[in-house]
Formats: sequence, structure tokens, C-alpha cells
Amino acid sequence: MRVSDVLSLLAAGADEVEILEDYPYLTSEDVGACLAYAAAQADHAIIAS
Repeated sequence: MRVSDVLSLLAAGADEVEILEDYPYLTSEDVGACLAYAAAQADHAIIAS
């Protein structure tokens, strides 16, 4: 499962418990890692010219 798949599920309103029930090979740490990855990707400096 891709990070974007987990993020899409969360964005659609699924909570962590539901995701973990539907995808038993994932862990709570996996979901947290997806969120951390998304946060890191969204954190870029904006340079004004």
C-alpha cells in the first residue's frame, strides 16, 4: 500500500482504527509514518521575490 493510499483514506474520513481493520498488515506506526511523511513533504520554504 502506498503512502498516498493511506492519506486518501484518511482524507475521505476513515479513521486509523478502520484502516487497521481493513488492512491488517498495517500498523499504527505505519499510519503515523504516512502522516509524518506528508507533513515533511508539505513543509517547504516559500521564497518571495
